[in-house]
Amino acid sequence: MLTTLIVFAVVGVAAGLIAGLFGLGGGVVMVPAMIYTFGVLAFPQEVTVHLAVGTSLACIVVTASVASWTHWQKGAVDVSLLKPLVPGVIVGAWLGGMVAAQLAGHALKLAFAVFLIFVAITMLKAVSAEGGKSPGRVKLGLAAVVIGGFSSLFGVGGGSMTVPYLRFCGVAMARAVATSAALGLPIALSGAISYMVQGWNQADLPPWSLGYVYLPAFLGLVVCSAPASRLGAKLAHRLPSERLQKAFAVVLLLVAAQLLVSGMMSAA
Repeated sequence: MLTTLIVFAVVGVAAGLIAGLFGLGGGVVMVPAMIYTFGVLAFPQEVTVHLAVGTSLACIVVTASVASWTHWQKGAVDVSLLKPLVPGVIVGAWLGGMVAAQLAGHALKLAFAVFLIFVAITMLKAVSAEGGKSPGRVKLGLAAVVIGGFSSLFGVGGGSMTVPYLRFCGVAMARAVATSAALGLPIALSGAISYMVQGWNQADLPPWSLGYVYLPAFLGLVVCSAPASRLGAKLAHRLPSERLQKAFAVVLLLVAAQLLVSGMMSAA
């Protein structure tokens, strides 16, 4: 148990830094790490992926709160973009939890890996000048439902979609990351509750599970991820925009490679 807590603590530090630095919510680190750790702990394969995703979303509630507050204090969160996005991501995140409960874990891994590769390639390309025209409220609302749905499916805070989308709309990188971090809170909260409900009567869940949320992993991760996310958010305001964007893309490619390998092994 001590070794398990140490593993979750180390993962929490890495996830927290990524949450604040890239607006990712840390799920791209926590989900693969928990899938591996739950496998070592001999949890039933039928619930491993869903348990990792649900627990990740519960952790992101904490990390996104800390990271978004840091960005808010620096005045980087774009409230005019945030308001029309929040209702859509709440609806999308709840629906994502419902859909995920019906899907096989390896299918989620493979689909998300392909998506991350697409996003990373987009982020590596040159982006149009910052300060472009913002889309209307209807387009923002529809985009929010998609972002919330896919984020909940894969246990991430939405940054892997929100940041590229806002950059495409001409939002400065620092403001895109800050707004994404703030948006991660309603996504994670709605998604985590959905996973709790969907997994409430699920068989084969390990002890100390609240639906598809594994409480020991949640506690071990948030203790270290919350303070690390604050540090990551501070670093985001010190790095050049172009360098931050390319680093963001590299992180996505690395995660995609890991998910492709593990997804294909699970399907075999």
